[in-house]
Amino acid sequence: MPKMKTHKGTAKRVRITKTGKVMRERAFGNHILAKKSKARKRNMKTAATIRGKIKKNVKTALGA
Repeated sequence: MPKMKTHKGTAKRVRITKTGKVMRERAFGNHILAKKSKARKRNMKTAATIRGKIKKNVKTALGA
């Protein structure tokens, strides 16, 4: 059976840390920023973790 290919769409959106956490960027942080508060924009900078069943699916898609 051949190797599984990495799902490139997933690979561009998430990364796996050394400890095995799956990190993603937060949504709504690219444009129309003038009407968003400083606190809201600041919170968008931090990466979010993916947990639960979705984490397993993402790791499978990345071949990790």
